[in-house]
Amino acid sequence: MPYLYWAPGPQAHPVPKDARTTHSSGQSFEQLKQECLQRGTLFEDADFPASNSSLFYSERPQVPFVWKRPGEIVKNPEFILGGATRTDICQGELGDCWLLAAIASLTLNQKALARVIPQDQSFGPGYAGIFHFQFWQHSEWLDVVIDDRLPTFRDRLVFLHSADHNEFWSALLEKAYAKLNGSYEALKGGSAIEAMEDFTGGVAETFQMKEAPENFYEILEKALKRGSLLGCFIDTGSAAESEARTPFGLIKGHAYSVTGIDQMAFKDFKAHFDKVEICNLTPDALEEDAVHKWEVTVHQGSWVRGSTAGGCRNFLDTFWTNPQIKLSLTEKDEGQEECSFLVALMQKDRRKLKRFGANVLTIGYAIYECPDKDEHLNKDFFRYHASRARSKTFINLREVSDWFKLPPGEYILIPSTFEPHQEADFCLRIFSEKKAITRDMDGNVDIDLPEPPKPTPPDQETEEEQRFRALFEQVAGEDMEVTAEELEYVLNAVLQKKKDIKFKKLSLISCKNIISLMDTSGNGKLEFDEFKVFWDKLKQWINLFLRFDADKSGTISTYELRTALKATGFQLSSHLLQLMVLRYADEELQMDFDDFLNCLVRLENASRVFQALSTKNKEFIHLTINEFIYLTMNI
Repeated sequence: MPYLYWAPGPQAHPVPKDARTTHSSGQSFEQLKQECLQRGTLFEDADFPASNSSLFYSERPQVPFVWKRPGEIVKNPEFILGGATRTDICQGELGDCWLLAAIASLTLNQKALARVIPQDQSFGPGYAGIFHFQFWQHSEWLDVVIDDRLPTFRDRLVFLHSADHNEFWSALLEKAYAKLNGSYEALKGGSAIEAMEDFTGGVAETFQMKEAPENFYEILEKALKRGSLLGCFIDTGSAAESEARTPFGLIKGHAYSVTGIDQMAFKDFKAHFDKVEICNLTPDALEEDAVHKWEVTVHQGSWVRGSTAGGCRNFLDTFWTNPQIKLSLTEKDEGQEECSFLVALMQKDRRKLKRFGANVLTIGYAIYECPDKDEHLNKDFFRYHASRARSKTFINLREVSDWFKLPPGEYILIPSTFEPHQEADFCLRIFSEKKAITRDMDGNVDIDLPEPPKPTPPDQETEEEQRFRALFEQVAGEDMEVTAEELEYVLNAVLQKKKDIKFKKLSLISCKNIISLMDTSGNGKLEFDEFKVFWDKLKQWINLFLRFDADKSGTISTYELRTALKATGFQLSSHLLQLMVLRYADEELQMDFDDFLNCLVRLENASRVFQALSTKNKEFIHLTINEFIYLTMNI
């Protein structure tokens, strides 16, 4: 289950400053280091212990690994010898050549390298067995602290290492990246572009050699000049071809870094490699010669099964339930009639979740012209309207990104997985030359509840209401008030006679919630007039439930919950909708009438409390109604 993000709106793209501390102690690298120096001990990282759990999650080491510090392996360890270069790096026993290729590319950009590998550390004076590295993750920089215990076999490093056995920066960098992703095993197999992005916070673009544009040489030349990181590799037709050598000594499925380009050799390059990946440190790296200042906004979100995991447009019944982001393009590019922008959609933490069986999902997005509505678009809109633009393909990569040019106007961007019901968290980045205004269409709660109707005078009661009064008097006694247990009996006795609705029975907790909603006297009981008001409301909710119970099964799909709630006056944020599904739906993503009723009663009760409090004392309520309902749902 993904984390349910509380994202009230778009976030500014962070400028690399101080990275966020990630150690469980809450202490920074410097604080942990000074603590060790004062105690006279070497740092041991409890967050990533020197044990098998940090190595593998699905297997055991084939040989007995021994964790050793560099000073226990060689006499005079050095962090960096003569500068960090691509020739320092040697692959170990782990299948992470993609990481090696990314590190090799990183060494060509000294500014980016210094960001990832802070220079305030060594094996000299002040050594305390602690090192740190900085990585970009989902629009923020993280400072990852490690101890320097490394897995060895017969006094040799098992995994990534430097050609000079006295140099340890590359082995420690790999360990920090393994910690970031949960284990060394999590680094098996991947694409160099993934690590390149984590080293820079850049934007990825992928080129298939067969479909490369005519000016591809110029594109690569410009990318290298601007400090972009480049990787390439040869596709494999089957698992048997993996690691197979070509007649020219190249290894299929192996990741290679591109460190330079030559017009004499470019034809051979195109003939021997199938794909090139470019990580642009700024979005303009492959555009015109002029360097632009790009506007960037970031949206964090989730696809949650049963509420916001609608799949692609092929699945019309659920596609509309995906998160929707409104994009307003207000200014044309300089000297152009259109607005250019880049959309980069990244699924989060899939490598870290591999130990739990998670795979990289097939993802993409579509862009629609926005109608004159300021609300989440419903199923009918997508039934009759085609997308204006979309990602080139839905593909199982960590990130999908594409450039677009559209006329000024308002658009709806819908990120999704290809298949419905697939869960993941995502980070959506939108880069534009001119300022583009973005807004999460699901970020706010719109509550429009009518005032409760006044009870009908006894002499104007209908025949049905008179029957209720008789039953109510029979159960309630002289005081004409019922407890939650008595209300449960009354409602089930009446509803079970209705043939148009199929349900088991209303629960006691639902009846307690009903009394909490309707009890104006505060005595924990329900008077007949209060019950009559609720009965009118209940009839409306029954009719609504029947409208969405298309197969007459006595349940409704959670994907229809957004529309059903809207009809009652609630237009919920995706976050609150996800919470409702998690709390009230069953494993088949269905909700029976009792759960539907309980959901409505809790929502209405919370919203009425909020309105009452905010009316009495505006300064008392510092939360939005969105936040207030969320809090009350967790009580």
